Amino acid sequence: MAQDTVVKSSPVSADSYPAEAAGLEWLRDAGGARIVRVIAVSTESIELERVESGVPSAEAAATFGAGLAATHAAGAAAFGAAPPGWSGRLYIGRREMPAAQEDAWGVFYARDRVLPFLEIAESVGTVTADEAHTVRRACSAVSGGVFDDDEPPARLHGDLWSGNVLWSPSGVVLIDPAAHGGHRETDLAMLDLFGCAFLGDVLRGYESVTPLRAGWRERIPLHQLHPLAVHAAGHGRSYGTALVRAAEDVITLAEHSGR
Repeated sequence: MAQDTVVKSSPVSADSYPAEAAGLEWLRDAGGARIVRVIAVSTESIELERVESGVPSAEAAATFGAGLAATHAAGAAAFGAAPPGWSGRLYIGRREMPAAQEDAWGVFYARDRVLPFLEIAESVGTVTADEAHTVRRACSAVSGGVFDDDEPPARLHGDLWSGNVLWSPSGVVLIDPAAHGGHRETDLAMLDLFGCAFLGDVLRGYESVTPLRAGWRERIPLHQLHPLAVHAAGHGRSYGTALVRAAEDVITLAEHSGR
């Protein structure tokens, strides 16, 4: 392995690294946020450019936010859409993630981004049956369209927690996507959930390119249902309880929507 690259060689399945490469190239094609370069990929490994460590700063965060807005604005064919030309499975971390071709965000989000991982969480005991019922109530409201809007599908990174935001001397570089078409607020809610450095400056840069819709802060729990469900499926009871709290907030928000 050359010193200027990193090789990963523990695939989930034969298509997990090709899926990662397809997602990275699709995000790079947007010309927005900087994305790690793929050097080589096979069913057994993926070789990426090495990203040197840098120090987070407000300036770099704002530049990243502006780039992320441009990436989102590059769009996707539908909610749940995989990168063009990719017909294999999608993954978030080491878990399979459904693809879709939906026109309505709420149907896609509840069915394909929350409920599959809720089922796993319930089966392993990180969510009780009563708590799962609460999450399903929230998903019913979501799939019913109460939070649907006129925003087109955004080109999402899809796993935008702080560990996938690398601060280099030349700015932020993104790695390890779960790229798909979704709602742009989902990426931002994941940044909020896992404590991205200089998040206020990231958001400032983002809104300098594409302002966020009114009420987006109140909708953060809605867009955190997905990452919390994924983590509840494999990272312990604390994420299960956080998922239920977010679902309760979503139910309250839906009831107050007046729709």
